[in-house]
Amino acid sequence: MRLHILAVLLFVLPAWPQYDVLITGGRVVDGAGNPWFIGDVAIQGDTIAAVGHLGGAPARLKIDARGLVVAPGFLDIHTHARRGIFGVPAAENYLRQGVTTLLEGPDGSSPVPLAPFLAKLEKTSISVNFGLLVGQGSIREKVVGLENRSATPGEIQQMKELARQAMLEGAFGLSTGLFYVPGNYTPTEEVIEIARVVGRMGGVHISHMRNEAEGVLDSVRETIRIGEEGGLPTQITHHKIIGRENWGRSGETLRLVEEARARGVDVTIDQYPYTASSTGTAALFPQWAQAGGRKALLERLAAPEQRARIKTAIVRGIRDDRGGGDPKNVVLAACSFDPSLAGKNLAELTAARGVPVTFENAADTAIEIQRKGGCQAVYHAIGEEDVERILRYPFTMIASDGGIPVFGEEAPHPRNYGTFARVLGRYVRERKTLTLEDAVRKMSSLPAARLKLWDRGLLRPGMKADLAVFDPAIIADKAEFSKPHQYAAGVKHTFVNGKPALLDGQVTAERPGRVLYGPARN
Repeated sequence: MRLHILAVLLFVLPAWPQYDVLITGGRVVDGAGNPWFIGDVAIQGDTIAAVGHLGGAPARLKIDARGLVVAPGFLDIHTHARRGIFGVPAAENYLRQGVTTLLEGPDGSSPVPLAPFLAKLEKTSISVNFGLLVGQGSIREKVVGLENRSATPGEIQQMKELARQAMLEGAFGLSTGLFYVPGNYTPTEEVIEIARVVGRMGGVHISHMRNEAEGVLDSVRETIRIGEEGGLPTQITHHKIIGRENWGRSGETLRLVEEARARGVDVTIDQYPYTASSTGTAALFPQWAQAGGRKALLERLAAPEQRARIKTAIVRGIRDDRGGGDPKNVVLAACSFDPSLAGKNLAELTAARGVPVTFENAADTAIEIQRKGGCQAVYHAIGEEDVERILRYPFTMIASDGGIPVFGEEAPHPRNYGTFARVLGRYVRERKTLTLEDAVRKMSSLPAARLKLWDRGLLRPGMKADLAVFDPAIIADKAEFSKPHQYAAGVKHTFVNGKPALLDGQVTAERPGRVLYGPARN
């Protein structure tokens, strides 16, 4: 009788399935903000097959994750990776941070149309997933050019059609760079017209605001208005407070966001955790002077009265805005006309001209740099208190604003190598600004939901198997402003669509990344 019962039990109980990958014994942080638990995660194909206690199951690849955190792969919702993805398709700087998805097309700049770029990307073997926003500035440049004027009704109609087409081609939404030319020449009402098209097609609006210094409050109000009147989710990207005199205003900007959310406006934030920003040296120049493009700017600089006006604005920018009150705070990152300038600051370059380091002489140095073609620069002008206040806000997600650099070339912002690891090391483990669970949520399910990527960002059966496995005791950013080309430490494994792109700390030959498409694609 006992043998008979045992035989029946053996017949009834199902055998363990054969998994492709089984990660066992890790501290599972599911991405939703729930408390971690010790468990196992199984992968079959490109999908999470099971989460729980699965240690006895067979698998082609078993990973012992005891002492490690198993989390959803991180989504970077603001990158400048569209050039680097073709030159460095392994995107090692991101894999070593546990990042599995990149969103491009920020700050109002993207390919227009999107289709040729996406077709090229489909033919490229890449390690991470990749999606695009369509840039309002690029749309405007295509229709209006770089002119400082309002668009005509006919031009607005053309821009709306280009936005509609981009959404059909796979854009996740609309980005604006209202600080940059030609976005800066755009009235708010014109942006709203285009945003309405994108909103009706399920897209999001993500904005580099018009002003992040003395005009930051009005810029937050404008970003909220675009979402509220445009009828779509709206996001303040790389939110920061620039200029020492403005430090502390994040309390007011967050209050504006809270008030908007309370009345039903879907507004969120993303942020990189550094006290320095990075953009071109053109950021020091007044936008009116850049109308018409480079040739027109050079003509204005050749006219004494206009040059004087431009110089006055640059002095103000160094003293009160991105210069952080000292020319040494403007550090060149990359100069195509002279690569040797990378890593040198505006004070050093001014002194090298044999003149005293004053705001006025530094402005002349900036003008000379721009005349030669301009550079990418790093600007040290952000306060740590604002960084942490914004980081703690529940609806702030993490984004690098970085790209895919060639290792060892130029002097890029360390955010390219360290953003996500810095949050987990400095702001979770060391400063305890965030809990581990909330930090992972800000890197995974929050941006995934923002983009309507409903099959990513959580550790759940049926979700795509994008995973980051890291050591919480040692994860850290290693990149420094003086030595930026240093990979983050602590990420052991990064899985993309079920394949190990990083395994035991080594980049593999797998290129499992996919092109991701937005909600309105044909």
